[in-house]
Order: sequence, then structure tokens, then C-alpha cells
Amino acid sequence: MPKNSETAVGSEVYGFDGIRGIQAGREFYVAMCPMKIIPKLFVFNDFDIPPELRAQRILRNSRIPAIKNYILHNPDNYIFSSLTASVDGVMRFEPFPALGPDGKLGRLYISMDSRLLINDGQHRRKAIEEALKEKPELGHEMISVVFFRDDGLKRSQQMFSDLNKNAVKPTKSLNILYDHRDTFSQFVVEMINTIEIFKKRVELEKTTLSNRTTKAFTLNGIADATLEFLGLNKGRQLSKEEKEAVKDFWNTISKNIPQWEMVVRGKIAPEEMRKEYVVSHVNMLNVFGKLGYVLYNEFPKNWKEKMTGLKDIDWSRSNPIWEGRLVMRGRMLKNTLAIELTTNTVLQKIGIELGSDRLKFEKMK
Repeated sequence: MPKNSETAVGSEVYGFDGIRGIQAGREFYVAMCPMKIIPKLFVFNDFDIPPELRAQRILRNSRIPAIKNYILHNPDNYIFSSLTASVDGVMRFEPFPALGPDGKLGRLYISMDSRLLINDGQHRRKAIEEALKEKPELGHEMISVVFFRDDGLKRSQQMFSDLNKNAVKPTKSLNILYDHRDTFSQFVVEMINTIEIFKKRVELEKTTLSNRTTKAFTLNGIADATLEFLGLNKGRQLSKEEKEAVKDFWNTISKNIPQWEMVVRGKIAPEEMRKEYVVSHVNMLNVFGKLGYVLYNEFPKNWKEKMTGLKDIDWSRSNPIWEGRLVMRGRMLKNTLAIELTTNTVLQKIGIELGSDRLKFEKMK
């Protein structure tokens, strides 16, 4: 390290290979940091003070185990985006001599006396700390950190706001489509190509359907309804028997919903079905999932026979049986109680008596 750097920064420093850049007229630096120093390098803001006097949200410890396990369970192919931090203290960038004083590549030196505040990535920082306790060898791996000079509380608060306000989260459907680690997600993606009503009629990216789309369903809607049928939460690997049961369930539903059969045969377009009937709405898919769960478990020998009663139901939006349950003054309801109440209605319509576990929802109206 050059002597002038020691004089400018101090005798005890952190040194990183880094890149210098300019953003909004301010210098910033991107450095590669070993994971083992991340817990020591960054402090959390003081969460005992009110939000207007700090520059971060409160750490949600409930999020840490999932991120930690992501690292530990995927040691060969996990990926993290950069942490973003503000440095309140002495920080100096030394370009590599061969590049001259204006060089963009070099060494970044930060005094150990500096206060470093994470503007974005506090949950990743905590998860790294917890993962290192179980697997210390991860400490030699690197994570990129973007360093800005600390220009005061208001600037730090604005950085936090800008970083989070302008971030665009992927849709639930797109997460399912792209999640190759989750076996349930990949099963659903593969399944929709084997069920006739779903083939080429599932929106794979968006979670809502526009009026002009030729799609009939959303990927996230089918995935959620499948979990309802199984009575499971996402994350557990399905057995071969469960996978076959799911396919059998959707094929059986398809054969007993007249409008689905009409779409398959080309007698009505998906757009017309969505406009005039409730059978492709995401809440009704969840109703079908709950219905399947009840019939499959309470009538294991003749659940398919019970499903035939679906053919006799008037599925049009204008049917008054949906009012106050699935529909309110012509608009589809989008809450959990609406799903439960509509499940009760469909169960009763196919001749199933409601038990106490189902009747409790009627008292919540």
C-alpha cells in the first residue's frame, strides 16, 4: 500500500480491489469483499430510535432463515446482488499505477474507524452472518459491495427510498416459471402442458389477464389451486402418487365444467368464457382446489362421481348464487372469505352436507 494512502486513510484500514465510477455527480466504488468480513464491516442502524431518525427499516428476523438456507442448500449455484452501503469516515481510492491518476481500477481503502451503514441488503448481510456460523468455509467467497460516501441522514434515507421505490419485483407467475430449484413449481409448469384445457391457454408471466388476451388462466392461479387440492404449502417435494392425483383432479374438473369443454372444442373463445362465466377466475380455481381436497379425502372411492354434479351448476356471472360470495354488484371479490363461502356454495350444489369446519365461514359473512 502506498505511504500516501496510509497517511490519508489511517494505519488500520480495510483494503479491497475496486472500481471507481461517477453517478449523479458523485464518486462511488464497487469492491469485492470476502464474506467473512461482512458481519464485522457493517453495523445495523439503531432501531431503538424512531423511523424519522434512522435510514433503514427494522430488520425482520423471520426472513433470515430462508435466505440463510438458500446459501447453505445451494453452495454451488447461489447468487446475491450487491450490497449498497454508505461510509461515514475516511475512504480513499488508489488507481493502479499503470492506469494513471484517472484510472477506474485500483484499491479502495476504508479506515476501520469509519461507520458503514447498509442502505440496501441488511437481510442478506444478516443471513451471511448466520450461514457462516454453520459453514465457515463460505467466508472465503466474495460478494460485491457498492460504497457511497455518507452525506448525512437525509441523503441515506433518500438512497433507501430510491433503491426500494424503483425496484420492480417479478410476478408470482414468473417466479414459478423460472424457479428450477423448486420441484413443485417445475411440476406445475410441466403439468399445464399435459392437461388439455391448459395447453397454450395459460398466462406464464402476468398474474392478471387483460381483456384482450386469448389466455384463460394464470400460472400462479393454477399453482395456488393445486396447493389447495393437496392441502400443502409450497416447498415440499411431491410424491409420484401426489403428482398423478393432481393430474387426475384437473382432468376430472375439466370434463365436468361445460365451459371448459366448450373452449377445448373451440365452441367459445377464452375471452368470452372469462367475460360471461366465473369458471376461470383465480378465486374459482382456488374453490375448485378446496372442493377437490374435500371430495378426494372424504369420498376417496367415488370422488369423481361426486364431481359430475358440477355439470348442473349455472356458472354465469349473473347467477344470483354468487352474489355476496364470489361477486359483489357485478365485480369479482378477491378475498379469502369469498373463496371459502363459494366453496360452501359449490359443495351444497353437488349435494355435500357442510360440516362444522365449513359452517364456521357462514358466520363470518
